[in-house]
Amino acid sequence: MQSDYKEIWNKCLAIIKDTVSEVAFNTWFMPILPLSYEDNKFTIQVPSQFFFEYLEANYIDVLKVAMHRVIGQGIVLNYRVTVTNGATVDYQTDNAGTAVRPNPKKDAAKASTPFTQVVQQDWDPQLNPKYNFDNFFEGKSNRLGRSAAEEVAKNPAKTAFNPLFLYGPSGVGKTHLCYAIGGRIRELYPEKKVLYVSSHLFRVQFTEATRKNTTNDFINFYQNVDVLLLDDIQELIGMEKTQNTFFHIFNHLHQLGKQLVLTSDKAPVDLFGIEERLITRMKWGLTAELKRPDLELRRKIVRNKIDRDGLVIPDDVFEFIVGNVTDNVRDIEGVLVSLMAHSVVNNKEINLPLAKRVITQTVRVEKKKLSVDKIQKVVCKYFDLEEYLIQTPSRKREIVQARHIAMYLSKKYTDNSFSYIGTVIGKKDHSTVLHACQTVKNQMEADKTIRTSVEQIEALLNS
Repeated sequence: MQSDYKEIWNKCLAIIKDTVSEVAFNTWFMPILPLSYEDNKFTIQVPSQFFFEYLEANYIDVLKVAMHRVIGQGIVLNYRVTVTNGATVDYQTDNAGTAVRPNPKKDAAKASTPFTQVVQQDWDPQLNPKYNFDNFFEGKSNRLGRSAAEEVAKNPAKTAFNPLFLYGPSGVGKTHLCYAIGGRIRELYPEKKVLYVSSHLFRVQFTEATRKNTTNDFINFYQNVDVLLLDDIQELIGMEKTQNTFFHIFNHLHQLGKQLVLTSDKAPVDLFGIEERLITRMKWGLTAELKRPDLELRRKIVRNKIDRDGLVIPDDVFEFIVGNVTDNVRDIEGVLVSLMAHSVVNNKEINLPLAKRVITQTVRVEKKKLSVDKIQKVVCKYFDLEEYLIQTPSRKREIVQARHIAMYLSKKYTDNSFSYIGTVIGKKDHSTVLHACQTVKNQMEADKTIRTSVEQIEALLNS
């Protein structure tokens, strides 16, 4: 039965999930780790004394019912509780459900020399190892945040970046960097207690602790971490009591030389509804913005993911993706997964019509309002030409090519007439513009270099 303990616990969780609220389930049951099932004794690990006592006071009957339904009567539930000094204490329930302490580890720890004692570490940092620095893609839009995160991970609380405050819209990599920082610190400093927590969970836990009059235990738990990674701090807006508690936790950790990393969708100065004294402390260290991925970064992300997954994507599809999926990394990943699924299920090659259909279903694509003047500027910049040159009657090949492409794209991306486009671009008549558009279409079919140039300019226009 030893090998089945995880399966047993998953079955218990399925029963418990139907019994308690979603908030209670996520707060008090998801953090529990099953450790073993031997000699009719099921051992679970819980993150703190406060957590254990709350479970015993409020959910022991729920646990017992689930265990009895999955395993049967006569089961002994053993808790492994992580205490504040990093040691663990075991408690177990008898058949009546009363918790007792058999052979506590803490007493054994006291008997050894304080400088040489070996303490069992059962600290769960709540990190996702899937996200690390190696698979975080760097570009101009996130370079500062990435560099600061690596410095913090190498030297926690030893840099000027304390706290490190990362902000930006959803999906740009804030949580990824939190996990990466935590993971690297755990590698370099395994003795440090690292904890990642979302502000939503922090708020829920605090509310429950307040209701049960156990806020001191709650505060004590958080004040004993070495590295606190608090995600989405905007979730605390308007929560005065929660903010006040976090203020004291922040002060305690900072004064003891512990590292704090905070994230938000807004800069500190824009967090209206957060106490000013807390805003001030957020700005003590480094504030780094993670922006939406720029074109170069989007190219890097898409290229890596299609190479990693073995996808075959034509150049025009590649350019369409990087030109239109611009908001965040999460959307890019979603589009690529959807493309792969459509291709496999329907046994069809990935092409531009499929990409357009998938992208419009997956992300919101807003057609940007482009002007003829804007298109001229982008075309000239792409071909490294002075803008005034395509307004001249010059017949140099590179100038004519740029002028034709500017006319073609102006007709494609604006509602302007041939006559208007011709007037703006070199004072040409409508027949000249019509001829230019047809010429570019023919060239794109026959010449891959021209087609690639036009697609890359389109990506720039859409970025």
